[in-house]
Amino acid sequence: MTDAEQGTHQEAGERSLTDLIERSAELKGQLVAFGQSSRFDRWLTPLLLEAAGPERQLDEGEAIRIVDHFILRYRLPDGSTVVDRFVAGRTDLTAVDRDMLLGWRDPVEGIFEIQRKEKDAIVLLNLVDDLEYRTYSNVGRAAFRGVSKGDFLHTCLVPVHAADGAWLVSGAMSSYPKSSATEIAQAALQLATTRPELVFRNPQKIEQGWQTMREDRAAFVEFCGGDELVLPPAEVEDLLNAYYRHRQEAAVAGRPDRAQGRRLPGLDLPFFELPPELAGSDTIGVIYDQVDGLNFYADYGMLRDLFADPALAGRRQHQDLLRTYLREESIGPLPIRRLAAAYPETADTVFRKLLRKPGFTWSEHGEALLRRRKPWYYATEPRPGVSVIGDRLSALAAGRRQSPFTRP
Repeated sequence: MTDAEQGTHQEAGERSLTDLIERSAELKGQLVAFGQSSRFDRWLTPLLLEAAGPERQLDEGEAIRIVDHFILRYRLPDGSTVVDRFVAGRTDLTAVDRDMLLGWRDPVEGIFEIQRKEKDAIVLLNLVDDLEYRTYSNVGRAAFRGVSKGDFLHTCLVPVHAADGAWLVSGAMSSYPKSSATEIAQAALQLATTRPELVFRNPQKIEQGWQTMREDRAAFVEFCGGDELVLPPAEVEDLLNAYYRHRQEAAVAGRPDRAQGRRLPGLDLPFFELPPELAGSDTIGVIYDQVDGLNFYADYGMLRDLFADPALAGRRQHQDLLRTYLREESIGPLPIRRLAAAYPETADTVFRKLLRKPGFTWSEHGEALLRRRKPWYYATEPRPGVSVIGDRLSALAAGRRQSPFTRP
């Protein structure tokens, strides 16, 4: 432990949790005032106006959420946050103050069920990441008046870093009664599906996600005949719908106790539809990778033709398509890696013509090219392509057709 870390540890030990929570209230007030000052108008005002819409109407709770998100997580042009700038400009802050403030840059967003009340705290189960949080408010227990065990909260939590296991409500807090469980479950499922990074705050869910994805990929390969397909859009939709129907039927057959005496809606309904930006392509590439999961690529057949016949590299249409695959942030390195591996004799020629670099070889320069073009892909650890929901959320969602996993 460094001298600085030891000093922080000693200082934290001298301050009670009550003191830290009171201090958090002071710091949060100062931070909000700093974030709403004129120096940040050029970034905060457009966010508020966009949320208000043409009617210029924005309720207080939504405005608080936007401001809180802006202060804690919004990246300014230099990559810093408002919290970073606040801490950098305050030489009077103690080590514990700085540690607490910087910890707020990673809030926990979720939909929570109240498990119980403990003096000034409430214990919350996050339905999204399936973890419990002992939660306080820097305005005291009054913040939790009117909510009871079994009710639900939609809010963000930030850590009190010096006090292990203690969290604070940050920004707006919306409460919902137990009777809204079905709607709450659907909202939590939607959040888990669209924001899988929220699920993966729970390390256990990461491993469960990898295991579930491995099983799903094996079933996909067996059903479809391989992990890489090139088909017209309509055939992709038909195949995926048939696959998901097959998976659901297999899941039902494996749990006859749950299916008995129950109507099973949805077996004849479509599960999957390509987004408009893919539906208009001549061909779609479908790749279910061991790491990157299930992905869909527009005009993949044309790109494959380019690698199969490098003479096509002289055609503008094929060049533009490969440039798009290299440029777009929505496309990871996977399809280019796949094609370079499938056509090792021609990959060098394709890239030499595109890049106008006669000395380019894929084996020597390919990975560096991808890292330059797609740094965002390499900036984070790989995560499973499926989000596994917890037992409590599964129970709340019971009664509606649900998959045992959700796909981001």
